[in-house]
Amino acid sequence: MDKIKIRGGKVLEGKIHISGAKNAALPLICASLLTDETVTLTNMPMLSDIKAMNLLLTQLGTQIDEFDDFIDGHPAKTYAYRTKEAVSLIAPYDYVRKMRASYYVLGPLLARYGKCELSLPGGCAIGARPMDIHLSSLEQMGAKIEIKNGYIFADVKGRLKGTHIIFPGVSVGATCNILMAAVLAEGRTVLENAAKEPEIGDLANLLNAMGAKIEGIGTSVLTIDGVEKLHGAKHKVIADRIEAGSYAVAAAITRGKIELINALPWTLKRPLQVLKDMGVRVTENENSIVIDAKGCTLTGQDIMTEPFPGFPTDLQAQFLALMLTAEGASMVTETIFENRFMHVPELLRMGANINVHGHASAIVRGVKKLSGAPVMATDLRASFALILAGLVAEGETTVNRVYHLDRGYEKLEEKLKSVGADIERIKEGDEE
Repeated sequence: MDKIKIRGGKVLEGKIHISGAKNAALPLICASLLTDETVTLTNMPMLSDIKAMNLLLTQLGTQIDEFDDFIDGHPAKTYAYRTKEAVSLIAPYDYVRKMRASYYVLGPLLARYGKCELSLPGGCAIGARPMDIHLSSLEQMGAKIEIKNGYIFADVKGRLKGTHIIFPGVSVGATCNILMAAVLAEGRTVLENAAKEPEIGDLANLLNAMGAKIEGIGTSVLTIDGVEKLHGAKHKVIADRIEAGSYAVAAAITRGKIELINALPWTLKRPLQVLKDMGVRVTENENSIVIDAKGCTLTGQDIMTEPFPGFPTDLQAQFLALMLTAEGASMVTETIFENRFMHVPELLRMGANINVHGHASAIVRGVKKLSGAPVMATDLRASFALILAGLVAEGETTVNRVYHLDRGYEKLEEKLKSVGADIERIKEGDEE
């Protein structure tokens, strides 16, 4: 497996272009299953998760055309998806085990074809993420669900039926899946306690462009009037707020200055406020954010993960790493997933001072220095936290199992090198 080597101590300065959002692109791809016409997605990030989803849709019978494109002067991918008729309604284990978001095919296939067989999904080992809400909601819409031999068997006679669904908890995955199912359902569906993440708004905007009738975008109550058929559309994927937040921390942790081009400040209000409270200078422009920590003394802050517009769980690990370089103590509380501190033992190897209390919280105390060490990535966002620690550690840090990073960060080494980081990827077999 590839490794990433970092020699710490460089102050990062320059501009980084933020790619299209992985967490938006994956459900957008699956939305193309809802029509027999072409759905074109621009500003697509070049990530292993996108490749995996494309492979799954190809297996289902989707024709995919790939184009090299430029968005705002930067290279990007455009994909055109057309599923004239599905050749399979089965999402098999070999595809789904690699990427949890494969479950987004469930709602579209059930809505358009009345049937789907889906392997129970895998993904990062950050805690239990059951599909109960997805399945119970589909049952309320008239679907028959059976789980056996590691597969979900779902079918419905005729069309799904619109209904009033109150989600028992805020779930991004369930909101996306049921939203896609509801656009072709018979009658009106109301989703209460829906997740409000920007990526859901992006999905709803594409669906409306395809002829869906969705109201309440950006709120916790979505109203969907089902239509009989959707048509093709062209849509630009929203900028990746988690990538932007991660590089914002890279600027802060190295006491550097980075302008995040294409980043959308409204998608990062809470993390940007935490940076300001710590003592970082943050300038919010319409389509960029400047993070300036030059000469700043940072003070620790408490953070608690919450659904949008609260602090995102996908930035918790990165901010925890930043707190190690701040004065005083910080408390980091995780309320979304129970296994989101698996990177802490690796940070301790680098000289961090962190006390984890159960699965829910960690006390982080600032340290005078971190020391480079070989560390092991445990999940996607924790991997970036280790990269961040390596950027400020004395000596050399080697991050192993970086395939996690390739799932969510496009051209990571290139982007960090462009702002002054001493970082390189070691391909398997290249070392003596």
